[in-house]
Amino acid sequence: MRTHNIHEAKTHLSRLVDGAVNGEPFIIAKAGKPLVKVLPLEAPTSAQMRRLGFMAGEGSVPDDFDAMGADDIERLFRGKE
Repeated sequence: MRTHNIHEAKTHLSRLVDGAVNGEPFIIAKAGKPLVKVLPLEAPTSAQMRRLGFMAGEGSVPDDFDAMGADDIERLFRGKE
């Protein structure tokens, strides 16, 4: 695995990241001391991906949902408690 100093990594970051994505991870060092390792992320599996609609049918919304609390809200706006 190749090591690059910070200045070189900043100068060639796009090229280095492209290489990491293609299986060539690298290390960034400062004053010769390794600081970080850059590796490609693994593609999420289907189990890790967000599942839309997974709770469909698990809850319900009352028919009067839009009117719920309307009297209380009106009273608060009018300043009458």
